[in-house]
Amino acid sequence: MLKVLIADDEERVCQLINKLIDWEMLHMEVVGTAANGIEAAQRVQELSPDILITDIRMPGCNGLELIQTVKEYSPHLQIVIISGYAHFSYAQTAMKYGVGDYLLKPINKIELTNTLEKLYHKIMERNRTENNLEKLIRSSESDRIKVKNNLIMDMGTKEDLSISMESLQKDYHLAVQPGIFQGFCLKLDYDITRLSDAAKKIVYEKATDIILGNMKRFCYEMILNIKDGAGYGVMNYSAKVQSDVYRVLRDCLNQLIVQKSILGDIEFTIALGTPEKDVTKLSDSLKKSKLLIQERVLVGTGCMIEKMPDHIGMQDQKILERYSRKMLHAIELLSVEEGEEAVTALRRVVLDLKNIRGFEIYDLVMSAGGLFLTQTEYKQRKEELENFYRQCEQCGNTEQLFSYLSALQNRVIQTIREERENEALRPIRLAKQYIQNHYKEQISLEEVSAAVGLSAGYFSTLFKKEEGEGFAKYLINVRVEQAKILLRESNSSIADICRQVGYNDLKHFTHTFEKATKLKPSAYRKLYG
Repeated sequence: MLKVLIADDEERVCQLINKLIDWEMLHMEVVGTAANGIEAAQRVQELSPDILITDIRMPGCNGLELIQTVKEYSPHLQIVIISGYAHFSYAQTAMKYGVGDYLLKPINKIELTNTLEKLYHKIMERNRTENNLEKLIRSSESDRIKVKNNLIMDMGTKEDLSISMESLQKDYHLAVQPGIFQGFCLKLDYDITRLSDAAKKIVYEKATDIILGNMKRFCYEMILNIKDGAGYGVMNYSAKVQSDVYRVLRDCLNQLIVQKSILGDIEFTIALGTPEKDVTKLSDSLKKSKLLIQERVLVGTGCMIEKMPDHIGMQDQKILERYSRKMLHAIELLSVEEGEEAVTALRRVVLDLKNIRGFEIYDLVMSAGGLFLTQTEYKQRKEELENFYRQCEQCGNTEQLFSYLSALQNRVIQTIREERENEALRPIRLAKQYIQNHYKEQISLEEVSAAVGLSAGYFSTLFKKEEGEGFAKYLINVRVEQAKILLRESNSSIADICRQVGYNDLKHFTHTFEKATKLKPSAYRKLYG
């Protein structure tokens, strides 16, 4: 039996948890309770429990401090936080310390039971003293789940997949029975740049536990496999409980939505494929759920979408063609503003269409992004397109979808424009470098322009435009600045300095220096040398 310790500053909460769960069925026993964090830490040392269920805020030391303390001397202790304090930062911090789960009050019996079952299996997997039979059972269960999930993968990749009652039972180890066969999709929309892989794993496990844990009462068989923000599944149930299946699925969705404060800024949506009595149509049902889930950009996230309207609104519309003309003009001019206008016009046309479907909007925006990138000279087109597709797939509303397209265009156009500007300035940079290396010599405009590969006339115009002064003036300033340094820091005669900075005529040098600094070279040395 696994040992459980319950810690909460409200005695009635401890009693409720104790009475709520069938501990014997879970192969567990409650070995004690604690009324505050300090007492809980002491009891963990005394009783060596396998699982600690604790409130996040208690007198003495709060839940997070308690977790840090007990993990130091009991690193394998599994911890469940139960609290009415729904705050994402608390949950994230707790999870970093190895918390097994984070549940909200009021306590849900099914959810707590599922969490304890999951922790039981984790502990058993880690326990090296388990007998060979237990190892075999667990290994077999793990393999069975993998085989089951292969069905989802096969339906998505094998066009000629033949599904029958026999194949589901034999090839995928599914305990299916005659009744309703239905595919469904659970979509999780979030900012892919803000959710870590560890956080995603926790969210995926939580969503899977909630849905499978609640639905197993009504389904003969159910599979759910979540990956990259999308969960695809199938369920088999009696036609008599269809209304219950839909009701419980909505309840599961609501549970996920309620826990957004813990799980993070994630939008959840469910779409149902058509319910089929013919098992051979299961793949079609799953495909329809994948299509239907894209309706969330129109109807909103946080709901269960059950039916696709019959009419398709974009038939015979030359929307991309019109966008392409505006977009090509923006690329030609490298104009962010023109690009914004192209997206705005595209968005206006799309939203004005009647009966347009969500999947059509996704396809259109993603196609527009691909079309835009293929027309540019952007070097990282492949990486940019893949990132754009990932953003769109994790987007749950129309405005955000078009904003991603706009941001893609702006980013790429701005990068190309900067690269071209840098390329145009390259001859100027080379010319300035040449002057710095040769100012002691009798260099000319023609010599420098030839060194950077431009005609003298074009180089002169370009140099003045970028530097704000002509070539001759720039060369004088370089020589005068070098003369200042030598006057301040060396004992060379003014005649020697004159020659060192590229002048052969001392009188001309003195006149040029005085004109630039308002001081003769000798006066400058007395003042600053």
